[in-house]
Amino acid sequence: MSKHIPNDHIYQEAQLAPMTVAEINKLTANARALPPSGDQTHVLVEDGEDPWVVSHGGSLYYCTVDRLKQKVMVGKFSHLKEMATAELVQVWPGKQGTTPEYVEIWAPELQLIDGKWYIYFALYNAKNGAERLFALEGISGHPQGDYEFQGQLQIPTDRWAIDGTVLATDDGQLYFVWSGWEGFTNVSQNIYIARMSNPWTIASDRVCISRPEYEWEKQGYPHVNEGPQVLTRNGRIFIVYSASGSWTDDYCLGQLTYLGSDMLDPASWRKEPEPVFSKTDTIFGPGHACFVEIDQQDYIIYHAARRSQAGWARQVRAKPFIWNADGSPNFGVPE
Repeated sequence: MSKHIPNDHIYQEAQLAPMTVAEINKLTANARALPPSGDQTHVLVEDGEDPWVVSHGGSLYYCTVDRLKQKVMVGKFSHLKEMATAELVQVWPGKQGTTPEYVEIWAPELQLIDGKWYIYFALYNAKNGAERLFALEGISGHPQGDYEFQGQLQIPTDRWAIDGTVLATDDGQLYFVWSGWEGFTNVSQNIYIARMSNPWTIASDRVCISRPEYEWEKQGYPHVNEGPQVLTRNGRIFIVYSASGSWTDDYCLGQLTYLGSDMLDPASWRKEPEPVFSKTDTIFGPGHACFVEIDQQDYIIYHAARRSQAGWARQVRAKPFIWNADGSPNFGVPE
């Protein structure tokens, strides 16, 4: 495996705007050397991104990567304030199954489906358009135990794909939701959904349910919809996603609401016309969230830029959120 610098996203070098990857990496390095803006009370991890936290059996589990982004790690802890100091156990690459060549692992997610643990992630290969999504299946019954590599999630319309997550309906049907390109060039990242026949097998072609269309989704180029996450309550289903360039101050969260009927019909999803979580005067680029309920309180856990113009220097933050009278989430503003 060749040496690399994390966040050195070579395949985007010619496309990212309004600055190059080299310029973004310089901003990132500068920001890490400067004090962060914003109140640090709610910071869980001082240097981190793409958080994934799940509650199970009275414990919390944090699925992440090592700082070189070459290992999938899972930490166990009791309270959110312990997240940064929890011991991280490497679960992949492991002893089971094959290990493909890769340069980085992106945005792993740990999910419990039908009593088994699964981890989903993208592999980055520093080749234009080569990123794809993969699945691990737990074989020990414990989030920090052994996993078997199940390989790539094979989608009939095979295109660049990252940020995969699973949506499970009350009747047990599984759907896969992710961010991908429409074609073979990086002009826009859209949100796609497909039906699954089991937790590692796609059983339909993809359907686009969101593409960047509002100005708040189109800050920076290419235009971005990514990081979709499923949020459910009282039978209602929402997909909260990240919009605009992750390297910009304007990275934010948008929301899709499921209206009923066919999940694979784009008309079954309504997009909110405004972001549901966006920057403040001191906290910039809030995005790539996950949601966890702790002691009957719902939390949004997300990453935000260390300061304005911070590139990819990010912190993991958390805050409680409430629900509106119509049953939709109300995240308030970043803290």
